[in-house]
Amino acid sequence: MLLDAASLYFRAFYGVPESVTAPDGTPVNAVRGFCDMVARLVGERRPTRLVACLDLEWRPAFRVAALPSYKAHRVVGGDRGTAPAGIPEQVPDALAPQVPVLLEVLAAAGIATGGAEGFEADDVIGTLVAAERSDPVQVVSGDRDLMQVVRDRPSPVRLVYVGRGLAKAETLGPAEVAAKYGVPVGRAGEAYAELAMLRGDPSDGLPGVPGVGAKTAATVVSRFASWQELRVAVADRSDPRLSAGVRTKLAAAAPYLAVVEPVVRVALDAPVKLDRPDALPAAPADPERLTALAQRWGLGGSVDRLVAALAAGGRS
Repeated sequence: MLLDAASLYFRAFYGVPESVTAPDGTPVNAVRGFCDMVARLVGERRPTRLVACLDLEWRPAFRVAALPSYKAHRVVGGDRGTAPAGIPEQVPDALAPQVPVLLEVLAAAGIATGGAEGFEADDVIGTLVAAERSDPVQVVSGDRDLMQVVRDRPSPVRLVYVGRGLAKAETLGPAEVAAKYGVPVGRAGEAYAELAMLRGDPSDGLPGVPGVGAKTAATVVSRFASWQELRVAVADRSDPRLSAGVRTKLAAAAPYLAVVEPVVRVALDAPVKLDRPDALPAAPADPERLTALAQRWGLGGSVDRLVAALAAGGRS
């Protein structure tokens, strides 16, 4: 199981009231909510390996160089491109201090974290998925971009999509992504990424091709075996797979189409480092430290549930 950590702690922050605080009044809603989500995921889905994947750079330089608008609207106080501890600059003031606490809790619990310098959590997930050849993988995120990692072979990869909350999580594989977006099931992950390039995504500063919406994008990518094949067809007026109107729109967006692929596709070769082996522990790595953190930050119930879930997982 690969957790998109930032996606989950943002959802925890907004899903649990800020009135949930430590004894000194510091908000700990994101920490408690995150621990409860992990406890539930472990308890219900019983992974044997688990990695919380981190954004060590939320706006990677290689993506900004290709497309300067990438997440530019999220930058506060000038286009610096980075933020302390890899946290986006628009993170609420009450959330930012909770992230280091959360990382301490994960370390004391013995849950692996993974990151790659200069890359986002999506890239960490993409790289770990690409390297996996034996175990089925569950990716947990509220980010639709990660639909591009689903596959059936060599080992199945499913996205546990929590965009509407963990209680309404959807488990998506190639068949479900294909049905949901109208792309070919045989290359659903790749085709979803191509659809996203054409459609765009304002939340990421991705303009897309003007005049091409999701349905047209799905139709277009379904007619081609690869992104490169589609781009060649834009210049080839004899290719009947593109109508004159769509070809005109794509041709007008040629500079964008030439640079957008590495912005949207997750990296498969990021220099990922794990802080510990990814085997799910049956007991905390440092129980005394975990107890101290629970007392200091008022995390008792949430930490207890996490420890209980780990113990149950270890017995299964």
